[in-house]
Amino acid sequence: MARAPSLATVCLLAAGLSSTAGQGVFGAPLSAENARAAPLRPGSPTALVKPFYEHVGLELDPAQRSHFVDPAKSVLDKSDALRKSGQGECLDPNMALDNAAYDRAEIDNSLKTVEAVKGDEAKVIVAFIIAGNPHRLEWKFKKVDGDWKIADLLSVTGEWALSQYQCE
Repeated sequence: MARAPSLATVCLLAAGLSSTAGQGVFGAPLSAENARAAPLRPGSPTALVKPFYEHVGLELDPAQRSHFVDPAKSVLDKSDALRKSGQGECLDPNMALDNAAYDRAEIDNSLKTVEAVKGDEAKVIVAFIIAGNPHRLEWKFKKVDGDWKIADLLSVTGEWALSQYQCE
């Protein structure tokens, strides 16, 4: 079953072990050439993900929409429209945390990221532990006019994707 390697990768990342021991985010084994322990270069995919772990719910802030591209942007825009219409909420307020209970200290102490870039696409794998439970999310990026934009957010642990939400 495909889930077992994902959990093994979560354990490796959460334990802070070398990312080269896990499976690569693009299917090939990770190596120093195609994955890094997420350096924070301005404008890098990892630098774009970091604020979402510093400010819970930031992904739902319309002021952040410039960091997104379709399909994620369309879902977020539809969620905004639904909220403004008074018909309720479509998205959970802490998607970046895999909709888990929020504990700043646990996240700060366990958060690990791995970035992989392949041409005009990138992924940032984020792993953390909350209440003893490992969580793993995958942020997908596309390069648009020279800038990285978030195209989707997937929970490997919770088996959901932002792009699959129907906010109408």
